[in-house]
Amino acid sequence: MSAETDNSGTLNLTHHFLIAMPGMQDEMFGRSVVYVCEHSDKGALGIIINKPSDITMGKLFDKVDLPLRREDLEQEPVFQGGPVHTERGFVLHDRIVLDASAGDESAYSATLTIPGGLEMTTSRDVLEALSTGAGPHRVLVSLGYSTWGEGQLESEISENAWLTVHADAGVIFETPVDERYDTALALLGVQSWALSAAAGRA
Repeated sequence: MSAETDNSGTLNLTHHFLIAMPGMQDEMFGRSVVYVCEHSDKGALGIIINKPSDITMGKLFDKVDLPLRREDLEQEPVFQGGPVHTERGFVLHDRIVLDASAGDESAYSATLTIPGGLEMTTSRDVLEALSTGAGPHRVLVSLGYSTWGEGQLESEISENAWLTVHADAGVIFETPVDERYDTALALLGVQSWALSAAAGRA
């Protein structure tokens, strides 16, 4: 398990992947890879990056009455990011700074800057940028997100529900969807066939 602790010794999995262990039977989280956008002693928030919905980006833009002038994104799936707020869109993307001389201010109005170089935006302006053919080069759009309350994620990890590893943006944006689970495991030097659903019960 690869994880980082902050100065107080608290586990911090921001900009990490959570990789579901084979024993996880939950329909949403089984064989999932979750990118953790935020993790503190109050809880965690993440986006599942390998569960595509049946909605394409082209269809999503039709629904929100915007054209999509990015041919590279037209047929890309919109993801099921988790069970919370499934009616809302969450855009994971490379960092975009309006004016480097003005500091670190994001180009979009409602953006969480994730240490490690990624951002998650919930405001419509990022979709409007994409609709003009601009916007971030690499994006993953999800409906919904995943969340854990105080101590919940730490408890699940201690029960062998998840493996953790430092995130690689290439897995999110460049790896084919059906290869993301195995590719994330490979970051740990692990292959899925070698994992036992009964880990920790030797």
